[in-house]
Amino acid sequence: MNSLLLKGIKKSFGPTIALDGVDLDLRQGEVHALIGENGAGKSTLMNVIAGSLQPDEGSMEIQGEPYSPANPLDARTLGIALIHQELSLCPHLSVAENVLMGIESSRLGWLDRDQLVARTNEVLKTFHHADIRPEKRVGDLSVAARQIVEISRAIAARARIILMDEPTSSLQRDDVEHLFSLIRKLSAEGISVIYISHFLEEVRLISDRFTVLRDGRSVATGDIATTSDDELIAKMVGRAQQHLFPVRISSPGEMILNVQNLASPPLLKNASFDLRRGEILGIAGLMGSGRTPLLRTIFGLENPKSGTIAVNKKSLPSGRNTPAMRLIEGLGYLSEDRKGDGLTLNQSIADNVTVTKFDSCSRWGWLDLSAQRKQTEKLVNALKIRTRGVQQEVGALSGGNQQKVIVARLLHQDADVLLLDEPTRGIDIGSKAQVYETIAACAEQNKAVLMVSSYLPELFGMCDRLAVMSRGYLSEVRKIDEWTPESVLQAAIGAADTRG
Repeated sequence: MNSLLLKGIKKSFGPTIALDGVDLDLRQGEVHALIGENGAGKSTLMNVIAGSLQPDEGSMEIQGEPYSPANPLDARTLGIALIHQELSLCPHLSVAENVLMGIESSRLGWLDRDQLVARTNEVLKTFHHADIRPEKRVGDLSVAARQIVEISRAIAARARIILMDEPTSSLQRDDVEHLFSLIRKLSAEGISVIYISHFLEEVRLISDRFTVLRDGRSVATGDIATTSDDELIAKMVGRAQQHLFPVRISSPGEMILNVQNLASPPLLKNASFDLRRGEILGIAGLMGSGRTPLLRTIFGLENPKSGTIAVNKKSLPSGRNTPAMRLIEGLGYLSEDRKGDGLTLNQSIADNVTVTKFDSCSRWGWLDLSAQRKQTEKLVNALKIRTRGVQQEVGALSGGNQQKVIVARLLHQDADVLLLDEPTRGIDIGSKAQVYETIAACAEQNKAVLMVSSYLPELFGMCDRLAVMSRGYLSEVRKIDEWTPESVLQAAIGAADTRG
């Protein structure tokens, strides 16, 4: 008997058709991969199953019984747990309160905090993450740590069906391995999992079967073991994908950014490097190693305790290291946290794209809406952002299309130095290829790129040089062909051992 059966699911938002007839059957104890491009309808389908959205047409069954949840609590009561791609935690509450929300133990109407902590510790020990403690406020955690809390909440609910929407997008290799081990254990106990990921290597490692969504329709299903990556990509995008990474000829020019002995405790302890025009410099490292604070400090979002940052051989006076000054100097920043730092979700695509360079579409201090629209439309078309129009709110876009809006803003800004923190997080393979081509084109235009990434194939496929961050210390920068994936991981872990 199927654990979950979907037939002809349709869902529209006004004139936009998100789901146009989706069929899916999930077997008991199966890990079923749901794959497709951004905007294909994957997250919408998850929200329908989880009770957050009501389908316009179609039917659902759980173990042969009709299933139509009125709301998320109804779905959770019936054994459905959803791990959102965009985290849905309460930042003002503790880790324990988030993990056990709705299923807390109590005595005479009072919360049993000892039991709350004990049950949370039981779930958290799966990940062995020292920074995540039951009493800690979720808002004080990193994006990656918050994702672990989100996963732990679904595990604590003891669901019969777990929906995982990009659960590893912020996790390091060790945490991914712990998660996969847990998924296999849950599967062996008869729990079914629908797993969404843009990493095909993950899909191949963890799933039994797959369903491909394209333009809101289920276009293919089958066994993952008998389907090649090329076949999966062709089904996702409707065409064969030739090359993921563009062919580049590196020709670095003059130094544009020089960082010496930069420190911003507690996470960034010492980093030195130089960045040249026309090159892509990669920064690898484990979660919490200090990669993000490095970029934030360079851009003026965090204050350095010591060290120097020179742009075009000039250092800003003390106290003037601000984002506004960095924008004037030609620096552009892409945050790993697109919702928290990267975008204003209740404003239009046009406003988000042009916000760092309004003078390109304004006169005498007044915004020229026609010029703004034309400039934004050009970038939306170039990056193939799926939208009803440039006046649409960014918050209504899929996560991957939101990410491309941030890339469009950097292109509009025409920054000389691009500080990119996880630039392809949460976007599909076709969109990744577009972003890679855009980054390569920027380097060819004599711009300099500093790229932080947790995805080693991305670093090896794009970068000219590479350095590794560990426990706040940046390694020596070396040419990319002097590194291997093994040596990168050794540097990330080994430095932690020697510095500890």
